Amino acid sequence: MFLNPPPAQAASPWVQRWSHLVAPGATVLDVACGLGRHVRWFTDRGHHVTGVDRAPAHVQALADLAATGRAELVQADIENAAWPLMEAGRPRLFGAVVVTNYLWRPLMPLLRESLAPGGVLLYETFAHGNAAVGKPARPDFLLQGGELLDFCRELRIVAYEDGFRQDPPRYIQRIAAVQASRAPSPADTTVARYLLPS
Repeated sequence: MFLNPPPAQAASPWVQRWSHLVAPGATVLDVACGLGRHVRWFTDRGHHVTGVDRAPAHVQALADLAATGRAELVQADIENAAWPLMEAGRPRLFGAVVVTNYLWRPLMPLLRESLAPGGVLLYETFAHGNAAVGKPARPDFLLQGGELLDFCRELRIVAYEDGFRQDPPRYIQRIAAVQASRAPSPADTTVARYLLPS
């Protein structure tokens, strides 16, 4: 399920906060990129970004970046077709994988495999409890308690949050995690967590 922001929306504060973890010049994969708020965020910071989305209009909205060579845009239905970013039978590697407002569980292991050594995963999406405040409400599109942590168990967790947020009201989980081959620095060792209200 794709839940993308309007064109004027800025990059997620979570992505903004932790994007310093991404190595200078590293390639970035934006999954279900929508109208490109994170594609633009990272290209503005000197990264080459590959954005994948199933909507042709979303891909077309980023044609200006593709024309400059700063972004590669792939129109693909990643829920009903083969993963489009394979090389020699393996997922293409990226210095960062960014996913926001999107959950398709069969794809999650492949996203982790797409992280290059020292690569950064920035993931933020809706969680159990969100049905009480809005959409998405179907369990298929909501992370269960601790699910994102479990998914990242083979990575080094830098920051994790699980709970209710305002503006707009929503239940979310979000994580910043790094392939363990990269040594931590003092700038990226904060761990934050807030709990769901009882």
